[in-house]
Amino acid sequence: MKSSLSKIANKNYKFPELPIVKGVKFAAINAGIKQNDREDVMLAHLISGTVLAGVFTKSKTRAPSVLDCQTKINIPSNSEAAIIVNSGNANAFTGDNGKLAVTKITQSVAETLSIDLNRVFSCSTGVIGEKLPCEKIIKSLEPLKQGLCQGNIYKAAKAIMTTDTFPKGAFKTIKTDKGNVNIVGIAKGSGMIAPNMGTMLSYIFTDAVINQTSLQEILVEINEATFNSITVDSDTSTSDAVLIAATGTSNIELESNKQKFKAALYSVMLELAHHIVRDGEGANKFIEISVIGARSHKEAKTHAMAIGNSPLVKTAIFGEDPNWGRIIMGIGKSGASVDIKKIRVWLGTLLVTENGEVSRKYVENEAKSYMKNDKINITVDLGLASGAAKIWTDR
Repeated sequence: MKSSLSKIANKNYKFPELPIVKGVKFAAINAGIKQNDREDVMLAHLISGTVLAGVFTKSKTRAPSVLDCQTKINIPSNSEAAIIVNSGNANAFTGDNGKLAVTKITQSVAETLSIDLNRVFSCSTGVIGEKLPCEKIIKSLEPLKQGLCQGNIYKAAKAIMTTDTFPKGAFKTIKTDKGNVNIVGIAKGSGMIAPNMGTMLSYIFTDAVINQTSLQEILVEINEATFNSITVDSDTSTSDAVLIAATGTSNIELESNKQKFKAALYSVMLELAHHIVRDGEGANKFIEISVIGARSHKEAKTHAMAIGNSPLVKTAIFGEDPNWGRIIMGIGKSGASVDIKKIRVWLGTLLVTENGEVSRKYVENEAKSYMKNDKINITVDLGLASGAAKIWTDR
């Protein structure tokens, strides 16, 4: 049910006018996978020399498209590359038919675009357990090839949507002495959101010059603080992935200035991650949970996820009830280190607990008023060490 969601998801959001990343073209088509009149297949075609990196779902029941991408992502090649994505069908838990569908689709893309098979990456998202009508996708390849255009990324963003209520895009431009470097990204995600990577789909493109090893390392690091730090329903998907492609067409080396590149990529990925949370199924509030003072970053994130995934915490926030005891419950059940007397909790700027009990400064009516906001900030200071983490969720 999405009626309550639209008031926060779309209130201030408009798909951005994304800058062109030279070296990549997009096309989208209605192949009939969804049985409606909306585009459901996207093709991205990348020039030779493009460097690709990826992170993928850790689900034990992941789809054959994910397994195929994982085997190819580190294979060196200077061939042109392609990303083919269908929505409406996850092609997961479909036995040998699923594997065969991936083989047929990737081989057909390779033949249509005259590129190396190991440079064709396929993704599927949608209903689990239904056989993918791969022939419909294969029949769409020639018109997709004819429709490839640098400016078609908006259509691509729409084609990968499933239960999403709006297409999601973000960009960042890095200014250097030698010119500008662009990073653009699109994503889909609304339900089954608890990335472990991925539980959504995201495709990011940049014209930076960067080697594959560095790109992979940077993606893994930033993914942990963005897509792997959101949760809507605590369910990890079978099918999803994040792929990043660097075409090198800016001719600007960023190896010597990784921090600037990392900061820009973080901005793009975080914005896309936040769009996914705001579009969560049944959502009406955007929630940021910050945990500081933990034994380590890992323990801080464990606490934050325990709070963010708690149905009781989510119910209280949905009902605009400042039932802070449920936050304490979430901390206690996480299994990570805690000292009851050192826990301090804030709702926004309102101090709720200290010294192992409710704070003398706490005013219930102020907390009730705060809970009516569309965005809720929960901060927990464990008072143990310097470990910190931040996650985002909804209700």
